[in-house]
Amino acid sequence: MADTSNSVLFDAPGPKGRRTIRIANWIAGVIFACLLVLILMRLHNPPQGENQLSWELWKPAIEREAWTDFYLPGLWATIRATIVAVVGAVAFGLVFGVGRLLPNIVIRSVSAVIVEFCRAVPVLLLMIFFWRLFAFAGMPSPSYWAVVLALVLYNGSVVAELVRSGVGNLPNGQREASLALGLTETQSLMQIEVPQAVYAMLPAAVTQLVVVLKDTALGSIIMYTDLLQESRRLGSMYFNILQTLVMAAVIYFIACWLLSRLAEWLPERMQQRTAAPAEPEPVAPIAIMDPSNVNQIAVAKEVKELPYGGTPRKYHVHHRGTNASIRNWRRTRYEQGYDETHPESQVDPLTGEFPAARKAAEDEKAAKAKAARAKRKAEAEAAADGGADRHGDKAAHHTDAMPEHNPVFKHGNDVGKGHPNLGGKPKI
Repeated sequence: MADTSNSVLFDAPGPKGRRTIRIANWIAGVIFACLLVLILMRLHNPPQGENQLSWELWKPAIEREAWTDFYLPGLWATIRATIVAVVGAVAFGLVFGVGRLLPNIVIRSVSAVIVEFCRAVPVLLLMIFFWRLFAFAGMPSPSYWAVVLALVLYNGSVVAELVRSGVGNLPNGQREASLALGLTETQSLMQIEVPQAVYAMLPAAVTQLVVVLKDTALGSIIMYTDLLQESRRLGSMYFNILQTLVMAAVIYFIACWLLSRLAEWLPERMQQRTAAPAEPEPVAPIAIMDPSNVNQIAVAKEVKELPYGGTPRKYHVHHRGTNASIRNWRRTRYEQGYDETHPESQVDPLTGEFPAARKAAEDEKAAKAKAARAKRKAEAEAAADGGADRHGDKAAHHTDAMPEHNPVFKHGNDVGKGHPNLGGKPKI
């Protein structure tokens, strides 16, 4: 079956469309290569200045002292601000995201105003405002706290919208069922809906980490010594600002790429933790001693992984109905799937046969053949033992058998003994 996952928003192109796309890709690749060559030629021979591709300018940007004194300290400052901002943004988003969903209109209105204000104001403007405020207040490290607080407010408002959208995307039956069980709207929101929304929004929240990491670069404007600021300082020392900024861009790219891979890995991990194997459900029998009841549930053993990830399902319940005939019910039960109480019902996936049933039939046939051979051997031995005494004991056997099988009156036997009148002449 053709893969339609990439053609949800538009129809898959045909042969002519694919050929056009291929030609356009080649043209774009050639144009990009030409632009790259022109840029390198311009850097090699600028109209005013020295060659930017010379090793004398690149060496100070990649040597050991540049990493230990500038890049790594700046990277640690960026990561530290990112971690604190992410934790604060998640807490801010959960508090005000839930506040926008509470039934209290006052709390809902105040939360909505705060979230919308933090989303509307630019992050750089918030950084500058908090930086001047903390500097006037005499706080230590005003630039650091200004960067962290600005990122918390902006990204926290984004997380709050993720929470609200996650709860809104849940089926309506979740809240209706909780209200039917006697829970209040607040209890339903906090105990049932929000936990599900947190799991639903977690991949998008991890993707927001990339935004937080990149937005820390704005702190260099308010003199925060992050990775970008340290790269600029190094470039101003050796007059190679282009080279140091290129190295900073490479470091930013690697960090953001790792976070993107984390955002892709997290949904798969979540599916593995939340996808539990299905177990057979108990079903009430139709009638007592009805052999067709076994067709109500047939448990099929599945060892392949789920299509979209998750743990392998050991048993999957298939409801087959109960309109099976009583005749040949055991075989139909086995054909429907695997029954853990009857190992002989396992089906070979390659041949579609029942190896255990075939083996049992072969064993039964072999047992019958063995019994037949033993019987014939016993008969042969009995015939051999009786042939030697047949001639000597023929008369005795015949005499002993006469009264039993052919009772004939002969002279000399005991017939009529005790009866003197039997066989005599009649008296006149």
